[in-house]
Amino acid sequence: MRKGAAGRRVYPSFMGSEGVVIKTVEQGVANVPEHQPRQERFSSLHRLIGVSRAIGSRGTTGLAAAAVLLCGTATTGIAKAQAAPAPAASAGTGEILCAPQVVGNRRYPKESIIARLFSRQGSQYDPATVERDFNSLWNSGFFESVQIEKAEGSGCTQLIVYVREKPTIGEINYKGLNAVTVSDVLERDKKAKVGVSVESQYDPTKIKRKEVILKQLLAEHGHQFATVRTEVKTIPPARVAVTFIVKEGPTVKVGKIGFKGNERINSRTLRAAMKNSKPIGIPHSIILEDLFARTFDATKLDEDVERVRMVYRERGYFKVQPGEPLTKVRDSGGFNIFTMHPTHGKRIDIEIPLEEGSRYKLEAIKFTGYDKTVVNTNALRAQFAEKDGDYFNATVFGKGLENLRKAYGSLGFINMAAVPTPTFDEQKKTITLTIDIDAGKRFYVSRIEFSGNTITRDRVIRRELMLEEGQQYNNQAWENSILRLNQLNYFETLKADQDSETRTNNDEGTVDLLLKLKEKGKNSIGLNGGLSGLSGSFIGLNYETNNFLGLGETLSVVANIGDLSRNLTFGFTEPYLRNKPISVGFQVFAQKYDYNPAKSYAAAGASQNLSNAQQSLLTNYNQSSTGLTLSASTPLRHVFKHAVGITRVGVSYALSRSNITTFNENTRNVFETLNYRSGLQTSNALGGIISSIITPSFTYSSVDRAAGPHSGRDFNLAIQVAGAGGNVKYFSPVASFRQFYPMKGLRINREGHNVLGMRAQLAHVEGFGGQVAPPFNRVYGGGESDIRGFDIRSATPYVFIPTRVQFNLTNPDGSTVPRDPSNNTLGNAQIPLPIYRLVTVGGDTSFTGNLEYRIPIVSQVTFAFFTDFNLTFNAVPSQLQQSVLGAASLSSPLYGCSNFVNGACTGGKQLSFPTRLQTAPGTNFVPRMSNGVEFQVVLPIVNAPFRLFYAYNPLRLYETLPQKLATDAATFQSFFPNSAAGRYTYAQALQFYGADYILREPRKTLRLSVSTTF
Repeated sequence: MRKGAAGRRVYPSFMGSEGVVIKTVEQGVANVPEHQPRQERFSSLHRLIGVSRAIGSRGTTGLAAAAVLLCGTATTGIAKAQAAPAPAASAGTGEILCAPQVVGNRRYPKESIIARLFSRQGSQYDPATVERDFNSLWNSGFFESVQIEKAEGSGCTQLIVYVREKPTIGEINYKGLNAVTVSDVLERDKKAKVGVSVESQYDPTKIKRKEVILKQLLAEHGHQFATVRTEVKTIPPARVAVTFIVKEGPTVKVGKIGFKGNERINSRTLRAAMKNSKPIGIPHSIILEDLFARTFDATKLDEDVERVRMVYRERGYFKVQPGEPLTKVRDSGGFNIFTMHPTHGKRIDIEIPLEEGSRYKLEAIKFTGYDKTVVNTNALRAQFAEKDGDYFNATVFGKGLENLRKAYGSLGFINMAAVPTPTFDEQKKTITLTIDIDAGKRFYVSRIEFSGNTITRDRVIRRELMLEEGQQYNNQAWENSILRLNQLNYFETLKADQDSETRTNNDEGTVDLLLKLKEKGKNSIGLNGGLSGLSGSFIGLNYETNNFLGLGETLSVVANIGDLSRNLTFGFTEPYLRNKPISVGFQVFAQKYDYNPAKSYAAAGASQNLSNAQQSLLTNYNQSSTGLTLSASTPLRHVFKHAVGITRVGVSYALSRSNITTFNENTRNVFETLNYRSGLQTSNALGGIISSIITPSFTYSSVDRAAGPHSGRDFNLAIQVAGAGGNVKYFSPVASFRQFYPMKGLRINREGHNVLGMRAQLAHVEGFGGQVAPPFNRVYGGGESDIRGFDIRSATPYVFIPTRVQFNLTNPDGSTVPRDPSNNTLGNAQIPLPIYRLVTVGGDTSFTGNLEYRIPIVSQVTFAFFTDFNLTFNAVPSQLQQSVLGAASLSSPLYGCSNFVNGACTGGKQLSFPTRLQTAPGTNFVPRMSNGVEFQVVLPIVNAPFRLFYAYNPLRLYETLPQKLATDAATFQSFFPNSAAGRYTYAQALQFYGADYILREPRKTLRLSVSTTF
């Protein structure tokens, strides 16, 4: 023992192997002679209080040596203590501690280190407490060296803590890494919880583990022979740079896949089941099935062997036994016809030995252990789709066990266990499966709790649940409750197996349910805009909250303006009226739409699909409307309480006033001719159209989310009935059905990433009470909302509509004949002619079918293949009935000018026209179809899907339609004067009004739009 400056006592140090320094504090050291041997002097110490450890490249060996030394000295000390009485004051020395001192810390604050000490300022010095201090600091894992020394001061004793912090990682670099990206490595580190990152502590053990993880990742990408080593460079004062040096080695791909012992099932079928190893090519082909070899991944080979086993078990080979796969590495060799270069790398040939065994049929499925008062055998057997006598199918049987578990779960038996035991009849080659059922205890719901709903009130969530506290647990009702919450669109998509947690209490037979929610932004304030078939190019502002004040109420304000549309809407919906499941809402609107297909898609103001002649045949008009809509609906929970989905019935009432402005003569004739409104006493059929509409509705939905459904179906039925007030009378039923299947490859799979969606919609409109439906309520096909390859509202039947036109009387030299040669201000002489014009007025019935295969690429980006079908037609001829006023406006005037004398036409004739418009032959019952691809991006600011699609139309209207004259040729010629000007004008009129109509719908379409199809 010796003293240093200021009375500091430096205690004996004993150096163990591998540089481990052991320091002790002596008690009664004055009684130990200085000449006593070191080992004996150490053994006589009463208390070991501290160890200073230094971990280097051989730190583990050093710790082991230290442990041996500690054990040895401790044993000797115990022996000495038994031989001679130990000094007193083992619980304390009477020395008072002053504030401890910390030396060597850089990143960790002095206060944090002192907080880990059990020795406090003002307390008595105790060696045992100092030992606890040391262990506390060392076990923190922050330091690679810890040392505590005691220094005597004036009036108190001070502990000096020397620490050397573990270095932090300042840089992580990768050299030679090409097969995978750094982001792939970081993702795998996160998944494996390696704990090596920038600013983390340097730990050689974690570095070695990261090397192993990195080699496994490279092996999965075909580099089975990759090597990884680490270089560590010190960055003063206490940081290191870690560099992983990778040698990937040759690329290893799957070579030949063979089987040994397969006599009943061919190798091609077995190979096709090995999804991780089979080559990439065109399935179910002969020469194109093995185009590209897959990367060999040894970790997934066992999965493929199990898939081969399931191929046999699905065909009745219950006892099939695949052996251990045999692999053989070889150089690839050969020549790649796609790259026109020799192939390099390694190939691993795989051979799987098989013992097929016998093929068995299902004799019966029996049940034991079940409670007959709860279920019966027929109900249990109904959960299994496989019939007795069929070849046993293990996959179908597994689904039956899952159905059985769900069936018991719906009765509250959460822990039901079903253990099947097979019995074989080798003579008959049959298998009997006896399922022993242990239902366990029936559970009741104790508590239902939520987390993550910072805005949404608990009662808003709870009212959508089909389970209540105290009720018998029902897993089907719980999954249906989660489906209801997803359809609210308040939260990120919930999954029953990931976002809900069940905590069972077996003693009390209760279960607590915890639902983990992540709320979406309830407020949406943004700018929207784009290009669509109905609205043209538009821009607008909108505000919407789908969870107003956290109560589930919806408030929306929309203001859009564009070249074809203007829309101002204010709406509010209360989903629960007075805490009852009755949803009520209202909407006030002022809208103006230009139904002008010629301008719908083109910035230049003309459609690229239709010629000017075809555009003139379309119904083009402007409709401005103001009105109010009231709605109410309620779920049918008690009627369909076991259905997977939400069923609602509702009713709405809409009152609106509309005014029409037509853009061409054809459209004006349509509105002034058809008998679609009552009480019309004047010729103004375009203004003051009042619609009073009641719409009862029925909806069922089991889709898993409101936007971008992944699975489920929905059905909607609504019937508009106009006539309870207003001046239009019609009814319009619309039924639509949608179905979404999650797809994995081309197979329906619950875990599939892709989506197969389909829709079927049937619509009809028909007037009653002697009236027809208004032209703006008739059914129009075409556009991205139903059939993408056609212009908006263009895929409809055509009709011939009579009209009265004034045709200029023209001389053979091309000059017009003046009405009065002495007074040019009177204008030209004109001949009134009866003409049939071709025009679209929509149909009364429509069927639309859509099929779409959606492939999500990244978040909010989707690629899709689609097929659209539409058939819009006139099924009820009486729905093209003319009004009395419209018919009179055509039959009352005189037509023709057989004599033209002194500026006056004489010899005119009255004509009568059919009171029903005739559908043009060849344009009714014409199917339309579009096949194509679509790229869709949902922009978060605009909050609308931007779509670019290409469509090819295999079915379309392609007709040359002869003109229909209002009279026969002789009568038509009699309408003109018997003069040179009359004969020339007749030839002109015949050429102009008697020419054939060329109806050519587009063969292909490339278009940008902002909308959805279904």
